[in-house]
Amino acid sequence: MSRTKDDWINQRAYALWEAEGRPEGRSGDHWQQAAREYQQLELTRASVDGSDLVERLRAMGKLMRSIDVENGNDVAADTRKASS
Repeated sequence: MSRTKDDWINQRAYALWEAEGRPEGRSGDHWQQAAREYQQLELTRASVDGSDLVERLRAMGKLMRSIDVENGNDVAADTRKASS
């Protein structure tokens, strides 16, 4: 089931309201917080297959570094030894 932006924000605002003990007069605050959270999710959303994240990590050099460490190759330690 696909939800619209407004549906998501309304449901999140309701959850925030419940989490705070259902206070009166704070619906605008909860809605604004939920809208900000939605915007952050939109800004950080990855592609369906994660390819954009893989490319960003690769471009930053972090993907290969993490694979090297998993394989037992500590690139940073090797670099420190070579410069000693």
